[in-house]
Amino acid sequence: MIKRRPFSGIRSGLNMQFGSALDVQHVSHARVGFILLENFSLLSFTQAMDALVTANLICKNAFSTKIFTLGGDSVMSDLELPIHPTEKLSSVHLCNLNLLLICGGFRTQLVSNHQLRDVLAMVSQHDIALGGLWNGMWFIGEAGLLNGYKCAVHPEHKAALTETAKYSLVTSESYVVDRGRLSAASPVGAYYLMLEWIGTLHGRTLVDRVGEILAFEESRFRRLSPSAHQKVSEPLREIISLMDANIEEPLELDQIAAYVGISRRHIERLFKCQLCTSPTRYYIELRIIESRRLLQHSDLPIVEVAVACGFVSPSHFSRCFTAYFGYSPSKETRHGLVRSVKKKAS
Repeated sequence: MIKRRPFSGIRSGLNMQFGSALDVQHVSHARVGFILLENFSLLSFTQAMDALVTANLICKNAFSTKIFTLGGDSVMSDLELPIHPTEKLSSVHLCNLNLLLICGGFRTQLVSNHQLRDVLAMVSQHDIALGGLWNGMWFIGEAGLLNGYKCAVHPEHKAALTETAKYSLVTSESYVVDRGRLSAASPVGAYYLMLEWIGTLHGRTLVDRVGEILAFEESRFRRLSPSAHQKVSEPLREIISLMDANIEEPLELDQIAAYVGISRRHIERLFKCQLCTSPTRYYIELRIIESRRLLQHSDLPIVEVAVACGFVSPSHFSRCFTAYFGYSPSKETRHGLVRSVKKKAS
């Protein structure tokens, strides 16, 4: 068996994004329900759903979702796109949930609804977390289920919720998780709310991998030390961007130093202190990961993949690839979704 070389630091999970599922034993299945109200924020809803669906791609069957509406018919989103429920709003389906989210929006009317109050009262008697997107927490507060909790709501509706839920702490933060109450004030908040909830169930590794796919721009600038999820310094961001832009013809470290106006030694210190690796190793891992993407999603010959990712020879590429992935490039799964220009011409 070939002994694989581990990827450094935060890059340790990147090679698992493309075609490999997260190896988690005894995964607990969690069920999430969404009650969509009239004129709900479609973007908030899809951001939350996207996090769950992507998590399932990495950790199979970790989550399932159900969509409810109060009347059982399709409901119009704020973008005037109708969404159909997947289930009828009944106690049988609701009691099997782990999390129930009320999805509101900017034009969702804050009016008491007896059916929704009854649903929330019933759910609160079970071990089911409750949450709201945009102004969805108003309905939970109006049902008397926010006393003693901190929550987030869109600033336009903060005053209304503060008046309704007098014994709760209402903030304008992007999202808040307070024990069994989860709230998000915006679409971005909905995304990070779901990531945090996913992390409580399955740990940081799954959260990081979802982020690498859906929020790659932020995740690649995350630092590892001293705090695992602080962002890297601006000079290091510029260096990483230079490396990303020069895959096919890699820059020498002295060239990078000249571009960013700092010394080679200082660059090495930045990588060591903030990413726990060397610039040379970071650069080659960046190119190796890109080569695997090309192999999987194009029909390019291996030699062209090697050239496209800056390797001096096919043999050098094969040695590096095998060292990290444990098998040669010729053994990689080829989906061939992107056709090469040469084959199109022929």
